[in-house]
Amino acid sequence: MDGTDPLSQLKDIHLPEPIGFWPPAPGWWLLFFLLCLAIYFAGKALYAAWRKRRACSFALRELDKSMASFKDNAKGADADVLSALKLNFVNELNGVLRRVALKNFPQYSIAKLSGEQWIQFLRDHGNASLLDEEIANTLSQGRFAKQWDVDEQKLYSMAHQWISSLYLARIDNSSKSTETSTPVTDNA
Repeated sequence: MDGTDPLSQLKDIHLPEPIGFWPPAPGWWLLFFLLCLAIYFAGKALYAAWRKRRACSFALRELDKSMASFKDNAKGADADVLSALKLNFVNELNGVLRRVALKNFPQYSIAKLSGEQWIQFLRDHGNASLLDEEIANTLSQGRFAKQWDVDEQKLYSMAHQWISSLYLARIDNSSKSTETSTPVTDNA
């Protein structure tokens, strides 16, 4: 027998290569794909909400401009001029409401609505809790009158509430699918 130690002929322990980062395991690819999808849909929802908020603020700015213009011109005006200014304010406010409705409800023929049909549309598609008979008559018939006496602050408040509820309800409905507290239909 050979007098040498057989263990001395063995080579040192060979360590495997360290596990590399690339290529990742299939679970990481799936997680990456799901994360990309979540970021895409969250970004899309945030962008849509931002656009709606921007449209709402634009519509409310138009409403504010109409009110500011009325107040500036009404200072020191006599009764006849004030009546004409109120009619102008009613027409401007009605125009803002119609533009908002046309933008948000392209499937309806809003341009042809007038009178009670227009008032019913406002009641059906937004929070019209401030839309009492005086304001309803003003919006439906006021633009055809030579004189009209209306509380312009009440009219402004109703329009502001209707526009806000319309846009905010749409933003809330797009971010969660539960019912809102405002009486807005599914089309709103």
